[in-house]
Amino acid sequence: MKGLLLSSAVALGLALAGPALAQSNLEKLSQFKTTGVTEFTVVEQGGENAAAIRKILERINLPDGFEIDLYAIVPDARHIAVGPQGVVTFVGTRKTDVWAVTDRNKDRVADEVKGFAPSIDFAIPNGPCFSRDGFLYIAEQNRVLVYPAAEFFYESPDVAAFEVVPEGDLIPADEVSYNHTARVCRIGPDDKLYISLGQPFNVSPPEKMELYERTGIGGIIRMNRDGTNREVYTYGVRNSVGMDFNPANGELWFTDNQVDGMGDLIPPGELNRQTEMGQHFGFPWYGGGSTRTNEYKGDEPPADLVFPVVEMDAHAADLGMTFYTGRQFPAMYRGGIFVAQHGSWNRTDPIGARVMFTAVNDDGTVGETKVFADGWLDEETGEYLGRPVDVAQLQDGSILVSDDLVGAVYRISYTR
Repeated sequence: MKGLLLSSAVALGLALAGPALAQSNLEKLSQFKTTGVTEFTVVEQGGENAAAIRKILERINLPDGFEIDLYAIVPDARHIAVGPQGVVTFVGTRKTDVWAVTDRNKDRVADEVKGFAPSIDFAIPNGPCFSRDGFLYIAEQNRVLVYPAAEFFYESPDVAAFEVVPEGDLIPADEVSYNHTARVCRIGPDDKLYISLGQPFNVSPPEKMELYERTGIGGIIRMNRDGTNREVYTYGVRNSVGMDFNPANGELWFTDNQVDGMGDLIPPGELNRQTEMGQHFGFPWYGGGSTRTNEYKGDEPPADLVFPVVEMDAHAADLGMTFYTGRQFPAMYRGGIFVAQHGSWNRTDPIGARVMFTAVNDDGTVGETKVFADGWLDEETGEYLGRPVDVAQLQDGSILVSDDLVGAVYRISYTR
């Protein structure tokens, strides 16, 4: 009995020491002190795994003149932040890792992939984003940290790091869930930090409405880059896992994943355009587009709702998106939006696992939406051979696409 009590006490002590140690390391890093951590996790980039991934890429369909290749093997690859200096690209995950991806010889294939800031314990660090002056922000499940010189400190296990939103302050502790926990962030043209906060339900219940509207859950919040002056910018969003600002006029655009269980063909996924602060995009009264939810079909929705500018295929799971500003692709792509579709999980006939393109006109209206890259879904068997998550642009005008099923980042370039 005494041995059992001793073992229990040791286990409890270790459990309590874990968070305390992580906080101690963060405090040390914010004071530019060493933590004693010396080991990196390094991901092998060649061998049979790389060959197998390249074999899958032979199936991918692209418009004439485009090519796709393996850029990096990145386990559980989710959202991508390309460093403004062109030194390193950071890739988040829904697990506990952030990866630093480096192409040292600039042959547009990564030479090294290793864990970033190994002395810090991450919790669902899905959403990295960069400011124009080189500050890396990482939005975790319930915390936001900033790394002021990540492109230059990342070679060391110790990276200068500071709290923007302390652990437990992004959402109330009672609202932490296993569902819809992947945050994304962007720095807006106003130099503020924008973060999406997915609500955890399929359709959120009425008793949560006041809390969610006040805290920004089921919406997008913004704040100063030091975490002050937090406010709710966007309402009526179910679970947005992709956003970007139109470089032509600064308007916020975002994807939204809509209600499950209503049928194979409804409700549509959404690509939304926000033209001013405080607009409401319809959830939970609408499950997607103009489709009313069963739970709220007898209730009067708020006035002046904003409906999506593009209704995507139902359950295709539109996630990361980016405006294309490069010069490598033909002119028809400039100013348009690339969207990664992760693919359906509860549809009789699977759909998605592709990259879509939407043309955007000079006045902010949209042109045609069409498939840009597909082939990750085997149409005959319904098997997913990859699941795109995010799209980002390299300095040379090519684009990166992450895939959290295969654990890779691809590069699509125009070669004509």
